[in-house]
Amino acid sequence: MSFDALACPICGSNVKNYRNPFPTVDIIIEIGDSIILIKRRNPPLGWALPGGFVDYGERLEHAAIREAREETSLEVRDLHLLGCYSDPGRDTRMHTISTVFVASGHGTPCAADDAVSLALFRMDALPDQLCFDHARILADYAKWKSARQP
Repeated sequence: MSFDALACPICGSNVKNYRNPFPTVDIIIEIGDSIILIKRRNPPLGWALPGGFVDYGERLEHAAIREAREETSLEVRDLHLLGCYSDPGRDTRMHTISTVFVASGHGTPCAADDAVSLALFRMDALPDQLCFDHARILADYAKWKSARQP
């Protein structure tokens, strides 16, 4: 466990300031034979899976559903856990741990919140540059998807 010492504002003694990774979710939203990627409004800029930080007291599944709705205006169903990604360097801003889900999207996609735009991509035509470790996540998704095919 990593921590730094802070001075107590009342007595001045040193207290521990624990540094923990931040929990996040990402969601692979399937629409037909394509997936949704968003173009991020905030740094790091570029194409990414919809997702974001988990709110205090929120279940991971609910965070994924909320982020999908906030960034794509879609309702998602049939949520499946793909995996967890915890490389300390996956986000240059801070150490995050992402729980990644796969779901089917329903409705009319429309970019909102942290997404400046969005697009549908086939897995064989993904953008060259993806934010974070989303290229690795999508490679794992392709393996997961092919293993589920009859």
